[in-house]
Amino acid sequence: MTVRPLRREDRAPLEALLVKTNVFSADEVGIALELIDVVLDREGQKDYIIETAVGDDGTVLGYFCIGPTPATHGTYDLYWIAVLPDVHGKGVGKALLARAEELVLSWGGRLLIAETSSRGSYDGTRMFYQRTHFIEAARIKGYYSVGDDLVVYAKYLS
Repeated sequence: MTVRPLRREDRAPLEALLVKTNVFSADEVGIALELIDVVLDREGQKDYIIETAVGDDGTVLGYFCIGPTPATHGTYDLYWIAVLPDVHGKGVGKALLARAEELVLSWGGRLLIAETSSRGSYDGTRMFYQRTHFIEAARIKGYYSVGDDLVVYAKYLS
């Protein structure tokens, strides 16, 4: 497996991957694709960095999207991290996260923030954050909708 910068030919497999996870709503998939398009279509933009995990056979296995948090010093957002369900539990997510953390540290970053939902479909996501040493830093009840909290995870890198 290789983790490398996003390429145009990754877009369709990433869209399929996002749908196949059965985690994200249609609106959430649309938002993820908007960020992918920003990275692909706006050369020189610095708000979002996307890298893709690709198997030895060229199969897109997952991706992450990170970016500096505006008006902070050394804080970055982990906007998206998603892995093809067929390879869950095989280290792809951990490899993607390790690469994202490596990039953030190389830019002088110190804190990585991940926001997620409390919906049951996000149970695996929240467990992934906990297993990879994020802490639950905040929870806003009913943020997304009644019964769907915003859960904010933080990971101090230095």
